[in-house]
Amino acid sequence: MTDLSPIALGFLGSLAAGSLTAIGAIPILFGRVPSRATRDLSLGFAAGVMLAASFFSLIIPALDAAEIRYANAAAPAAIVCVAILLGMGAVALMNEKLPHEHFKTGREGPEAESLRRVWLFIIAITIHNFPEGLAVGVGFGSGGVEGGLPLAIGIGLQNAPEGLAVAVSLLGEGYPRVRAWGIAALTGLVEPIGGLLGAGIITLSQPLLPWGLAFAAGAMLYVISHEIIPETHRSGHQNRATLGLAIGLVLMLFLDVWLG
Repeated sequence: MTDLSPIALGFLGSLAAGSLTAIGAIPILFGRVPSRATRDLSLGFAAGVMLAASFFSLIIPALDAAEIRYANAAAPAAIVCVAILLGMGAVALMNEKLPHEHFKTGREGPEAESLRRVWLFIIAITIHNFPEGLAVGVGFGSGGVEGGLPLAIGIGLQNAPEGLAVAVSLLGEGYPRVRAWGIAALTGLVEPIGGLLGAGIITLSQPLLPWGLAFAAGAMLYVISHEIIPETHRSGHQNRATLGLAIGLVLMLFLDVWLG
């Protein structure tokens, strides 16, 4: 595996991470649907993994990379801050401009509020899977296996509860089990696209390394705050969600130190 190019590693690593979205949704095919409290615990875990990955696998390496290129102590911090804001702004723009439509009935209206919320959540998961793939690609592109493996494992682990959440949401709206699983699986397939792009950009242009790392971090931070945490608190299970976040955060921290 170490003989592969960083671009190939970025693609394969993000593909593996994205595939766990489909694996996480498998229980609905056999009628085993966890309770809402358990799902909120799992999504909290996903948020914790993403939060730790943003700082320990992306922001800190971005600062280190910027410090190598710039002697001015303020420049690395400024670059990383601007790139984080750009990443958050990019996802916010996608979230605002991307049309929200059903596969069968077209654009949703206020009369379909429940189904509308489900599809907004699915679109949000799909949107934020792209920067996750981008982060994995940037990790492999900048640091090879050591730089990308902790991110791929951590993001893969948090993709599983997200896939289950998407499938269960569709199941609750009357979608057949196989179709609900298939849609959940598809939300993860944007990750290898992001992985290929991230690894390619960083490999071709090293000066973009701190920008790419921090941009990916900002994109994930926006998703944590805007989508995942509000979703876990919507049904009154915030204590379980916070417990999941704590477990996910320390597990990702451990993986990053151990594997990186």
